[in-house]
Amino acid sequence: MNKFNNKLAIVTGGNSGIGYATAKELVAEGAKVIITGRRKDAIEKAAKELGAIPFVADQGNLNDLDSLKNEVEKQYGKVDILFINAGITGTLSSIENMSAENFDQVMNINFKGAYFTLSKFTPLLNDGASVVFLSSNVATTYKPNSSVYQASKAALNSIAKTAAAELAPRKIRVNLVSPGPTKTEIMTKAGLDRDTLEGLNDWLINVIPLKKMGTAEDVAKAVIYLSDNKIASFMTGTEILIDGGMVL
Repeated sequence: MNKFNNKLAIVTGGNSGIGYATAKELVAEGAKVIITGRRKDAIEKAAKELGAIPFVADQGNLNDLDSLKNEVEKQYGKVDILFINAGITGTLSSIENMSAENFDQVMNINFKGAYFTLSKFTPLLNDGASVVFLSSNVATTYKPNSSVYQASKAALNSIAKTAAAELAPRKIRVNLVSPGPTKTEIMTKAGLDRDTLEGLNDWLINVIPLKKMGTAEDVAKAVIYLSDNKIASFMTGTEILIDGGMVL
């Protein structure tokens, strides 16, 4: 018997990368999975491949979050697993040269959007539900030219732990997964060309003790672990680092 039979899961940003890999694992374990994304063609294509339910929604748009919440409540009622995954790196720049537009875009999706996804879905969470935030190991590092992205993830770590305390009376567990460098499309989306990206990947591999990049599947397995009430029932407010030892 699959561990998530008769469970409803929501994965924000589920059309690619870590969100896609996690949705795939959830479906394989018997869950009914709703995936969200900003692009209709991409989210519908991914849903068809996965056997998931597509919903076009931008995590940074509060009206979209209201529409998603209302539709889920109307059609399905309660939610058992909520993986708040959607996020962007934005433009890499020094603090001196950072634009207000980039700051707002990153914070709206990574922090504000994640915050209000949890806020709006809290009434729909079953007692004993699991919430997992996708953070990053950069939440506790301070590298030049990544100030806004790092700050957005540090903010996530803070609210996840507050939420864990607030929701504990309902036995709702709130945890974090924090990947290090992972083979996904996110750095390409940050505007890096192929040569720059290959150079960055080589540099990263050299500074990671395990000498390799992580995969979306590595992170997905950690989300599945945290979402399993039989295995992780005593885990809340916890952060799992998946970075090959990079922060050592």
